[in-house]
Amino acid sequence: MPWIAYIAHLIAAAFLTNGVPHFVNGVSGRPFRIPFAQGAKLGSPTANVVWGWANFLVAFLLFANVGPLYIGTPGDTIFVAVGMLVTGILLARIFGGDAR
Repeated sequence: MPWIAYIAHLIAAAFLTNGVPHFVNGVSGRPFRIPFAQGAKLGSPTANVVWGWANFLVAFLLFANVGPLYIGTPGDTIFVAVGMLVTGILLARIFGGDAR
C-alpha cells in the first residue's frame, strides 16, 4: 500500500476520534464546544450532532477512498491507533480546560 494511504488513515482516525464527543454530547442533549460557535459559546446539541456526523463522514471518505483499510495488519492498525491516541490526548487537554 502506498505511504499516502497510511497518512490518510491516520488523519481519518483523528476525524473519527474528534467526531465522538461532539456526536455523543449532541444526541445526549448537551451543548458542547464546536469550532464555529462564536466566542466562548457552546454549540447547540443539534449543531454538535451535525458536526460529529460531518467528522464521521470525512473519516469514512478517507478510510474508503484512499487505499483499503485492513485493520489487523500491522501498518494500518498502528497508524489508526496512533491517530486515535494522539487526537484523544489532544482533545482531552483541550476539552479538559472547559471543566475548570
